[in-house]
Amino acid sequence: MDGTVSKRISMRKTTWNEVESVIDVLANILSRLPVKCLLHYKTVSKLWYTVIKSSSFKKLQLSQSRENPVYMIYPFMDVLINLYLIDAHGKVIEKVSLPGCENLSSLCVICSYNGLVCFSSYPWLPYSMAEVVMTELEIRMCNPATREVWLLPKGSLSGEELATGVAFGPTSEYKIYRFFCPKSESEDVNPKCEIYSSSTRTWNGIGCVEHCPMGAYHLYVDGKVYWFVASDADNEILGAILSVDMEDSFGIVPLPEEVSERSFLVDFEGCLALVAVYEYDSLVNIWVLNNDESIDWELEYSHDIPFASMVSIESVAVRSELMAWWELRFEDEFERISPVVFTYAESLLPCKCVNLVSDTYFSNVLFNSI
Repeated sequence: MDGTVSKRISMRKTTWNEVESVIDVLANILSRLPVKCLLHYKTVSKLWYTVIKSSSFKKLQLSQSRENPVYMIYPFMDVLINLYLIDAHGKVIEKVSLPGCENLSSLCVICSYNGLVCFSSYPWLPYSMAEVVMTELEIRMCNPATREVWLLPKGSLSGEELATGVAFGPTSEYKIYRFFCPKSESEDVNPKCEIYSSSTRTWNGIGCVEHCPMGAYHLYVDGKVYWFVASDADNEILGAILSVDMEDSFGIVPLPEEVSERSFLVDFEGCLALVAVYEYDSLVNIWVLNNDESIDWELEYSHDIPFASMVSIESVAVRSELMAWWELRFEDEFERISPVVFTYAESLLPCKCVNLVSDTYFSNVLFNSI
């Protein structure tokens, strides 16, 4: 009797090891396919559905997608709410319409990370035949690949929106930092900040802030969000860099030795970097922050400006030694300049922070289906 039980256990372990091997191969193959295909392949079988829905597969697919990222361009003056995916040479790969944005206006794309795109808008509602009323700011998280859109709850009422930034966790978690001036009859209103957590799906105010970003432009890299802040002497001149991590710890990073009026924060191989454009000298420099604690800036790259004029350039993307400048006109699509660019790698991550299928559950379902 004991021998029979032992034999069954041994056979069961052998069978499971074979299944695990097959699953690893299957997951590796599927992870290299476009998300559009994966959404269809979930219906092939219970096994395929479970593999594709597992958290481990979502991480594997994202890591594969990051190996060949593309660039996402958003023409913010375009009448139609479209995103354009292009390669490093400026060739359009795909035009993507943001789902659920047909009736939105004043759309502003905030960031792109882990296949998720965050954008804000001011919906215009008809008030009478003679005028319209602008509502409070709306913020949405969207996954263009899965076509999922999540409208965040409304934040505090504001008299003026100052800046927004998004920090991302290791999986589908994220936090949104919103700087604003609250509505008040007093002219002297200090900027405040509130934080939206995808885990709780609520806003939490942290009160007045000592430093406020210069506009909405920001960068998320290596666990922190960064904005430019103005100098104490002149609010039109760059003074420093404001940072915040996922633990809501704020800090100030001094600028490199030389910056220009046309400077951009970029991700350079996973590090914070600053691109400084010197139009009069026809030169562009890339400074990389090698150590966040000791503030060690190093001049990594210096080159002639690729265009005769940089006046229309509003966004820069850098990957390794490849610098992408955007002064592109797509004659077949639209005639406007497209100034906003992000790197993009499609993913299966949800817009809402949910409990992904755990590997334990994944194993149990497979075991029961053998």
